[in-house]
Amino acid sequence: MHVSRFDLNLFVVFDAIYTEGSLTRAAKVLNLTQPAVSHALGRLRDRLDDPLFVRQGSRMVPTARARAMVSPVRHALGGFQRCLSDEGGFDASEAERTFVLGLRDGLEGCLLPSLMAQLMEDAPGVRLQSLTISRKQMATELASGRLDLACDVMLALPESIEHVPVLSGPLVVMMREGHELADDMDLPSYLAAQHVLVSSRREGPGLEDFGLARQGYRRHIRLRCQHYQAAISTVQNTDLLLTLPATLAGRLSRKGMVIKSFPADLPGLEMHLYWHRDQSADPAHSWLRQKVLGLLKEQQEQLTVNSE
Repeated sequence: MHVSRFDLNLFVVFDAIYTEGSLTRAAKVLNLTQPAVSHALGRLRDRLDDPLFVRQGSRMVPTARARAMVSPVRHALGGFQRCLSDEGGFDASEAERTFVLGLRDGLEGCLLPSLMAQLMEDAPGVRLQSLTISRKQMATELASGRLDLACDVMLALPESIEHVPVLSGPLVVMMREGHELADDMDLPSYLAAQHVLVSSRREGPGLEDFGLARQGYRRHIRLRCQHYQAAISTVQNTDLLLTLPATLAGRLSRKGMVIKSFPADLPGLEMHLYWHRDQSADPAHSWLRQKVLGLLKEQQEQLTVNSE
């Protein structure tokens, strides 16, 4: 099938459905009626001989063919858009777009309030979705276009995934006021205590446990939970200890909490921002990336000032 015989507008509809996961929301973004979007999807299905999207509950879930298509389709559409733009720029004030971010629990609270405040003022039509992405799936999600940016620890990913360091700092230990270790905590007393670990995985050690294991130490994990807010509430009401990056501790700490230096010589945690190289030249993606990088830089500078 030659491209000259294909209605390229169908790919615009395809991208909108893929991004929004809904015919109704895609129609709203495209300023079309839902029947018009449904008809366009039907035409695309016929031309490609694939359902492309399958309804699961309220969502339109992409097929394997659709997942394979989305990255080249978005790359091509981005190229067309840059050709039509006088300077290849991006007008945030007029844009209608949803960006998907891969953020773990603690980073949501650090980044989203400030980022959303900027978007509310500068980009009224831009929406954000924050997801927890498996580290094993991150490269695939970025390559497919289902994920625009991700922030996580340093990972071994393909060369097609660009990344820059954004946050770094030491580990600290959080406990309630009045805890027996609040005034004096060394490594033996830290290891003798009981701990809460924040992790989205069912099992396995935390990053700090790998460092402790290399020195021949092991701590007692009494509670494993998914979110820092739950962990901090638990620490506030028990004698459990919570180990976390200083970059998060300052933001998440509450009244009645004590933050102590980690009692062992372990490397600090370094966070990186990831994106697919196909997105590097896209003006819209570049606009969002610079917003996120700027806010994370402010976070890092604040941490540096507080530690001096």
